[in-house]
Amino acid sequence: MAGTLTALTPRARQIVEAAREILESEGPDALSMRRVGAQLGIRAASLYEHLRDKQALEAALISVGFEESAELFTRAVDGAADPVAALAKAYRDFARRQPHLYLLMSGRPLRRDLLSPGVEEAAARPLIEAVGGDVDLARAVWAFLHGMVVLELHERFAPGADLDAAWRTGLAAFHA
Repeated sequence: MAGTLTALTPRARQIVEAAREILESEGPDALSMRRVGAQLGIRAASLYEHLRDKQALEAALISVGFEESAELFTRAVDGAADPVAALAKAYRDFARRQPHLYLLMSGRPLRRDLLSPGVEEAAARPLIEAVGGDVDLARAVWAFLHGMVVLELHERFAPGADLDAAWRTGLAAFHA
């Protein structure tokens, strides 16, 4: 979390941290400038002195998420016998531990112009390297990972479905 948060003023950091608490405990529908202000005990209008609007707040949260995932993915593939499988596990774990942040990061059009510079690329780099630099293959693997995670988070698989087996089978297809 260091990069994006350290680039913010101390008050903006508090705002982003409060927003993240609300996001993860209550979900994205609870995330509003008014709610964040109430969490901090300040008027919502005061927040706009530090973050220009809700989109800027969400972009800061997404930037932090990309930074955290980049660190996790880098650690996961470091020295792994099967870097794609290691990264897939880290990806799934990241999404399951903080589903609301994950869905905020990936569930709608991404305002790249509002993100901290380089965070999206840093999160993608471990996967691109894990597949030998093939960007199209990396996109295909990412689409599989994302699809599986979203379906799992939304409980779209049949009760009792062996999701671990589905993950293994899907990842094996990329090794074929």
